[in-house]
Amino acid sequence: MGDKGQVALITGSATGVGRACAVRFAQRGFDVCVNYSRSEAEARETAESVERSGGRAIVARCDVSDDAQVRAMLAEVERAFGRLDVLVNNAARTHFVPHAKLDDLSESQWDEILGVNLKGPFFVTRAAVPLLRKSPRAAIVNVSSVAGVSGMGSSIAYCASKGGLNTLTRSLARALAPIRVNAVCPGPIDSRWLRAVMTEEQLNALVADYPLARAATPDDIADTVLYLAAGTSLTTGQCLVVDGGRTI
Repeated sequence: MGDKGQVALITGSATGVGRACAVRFAQRGFDVCVNYSRSEAEARETAESVERSGGRAIVARCDVSDDAQVRAMLAEVERAFGRLDVLVNNAARTHFVPHAKLDDLSESQWDEILGVNLKGPFFVTRAAVPLLRKSPRAAIVNVSSVAGVSGMGSSIAYCASKGGLNTLTRSLARALAPIRVNAVCPGPIDSRWLRAVMTEEQLNALVADYPLARAATPDDIADTVLYLAAGTSLTTGQCLVVDGGRTI
């Protein structure tokens, strides 16, 4: 489909949306760097899925909140592939803390969430820019959240981090042009994150009054990431909400 030989780096791609993106890009003809921080076995499963889908894969362990690790990961991408065409900043952290319980949200939780969700995308983008500058169709897609638009989500720190990521997306779109920089803002995703804190019945109840009354699947979000990365050429600085109509 015209993308054979291009390379995508997808952070946090051991599971969930990141894994779905890795497979979708491989199906499109991309080679993929699969990044993880803790889930090595799952990351290797993702890499195997990439290869079954026709792409080459490398697996890179990296905590995106650590700039030295980030720079080492990008050096690994350059050694393995010699190029980078798409960066998907998907790695994220949260803690589930009721918003009204201000004292239950610790400084260490703030630091972890902001480190991964906000500083991380900046660090990875900064390290990736020299390679991206060499690609004629370079694109960055940040996986944000509707929490950054509505202020409702797993914790106040998580919402704030995603609000910051939306602003970062716009700032980088201006600073890095002609590299395109966009974000997708999903609503609830039926994933390991939510399944850890709610039952299927609770998830169904959460989305029951949405115009499209279901949670997103990882593939729903991967569709949007692929569109923003490779399906449009004039879209930049946008934060595309994909939430079944929750926020309208």
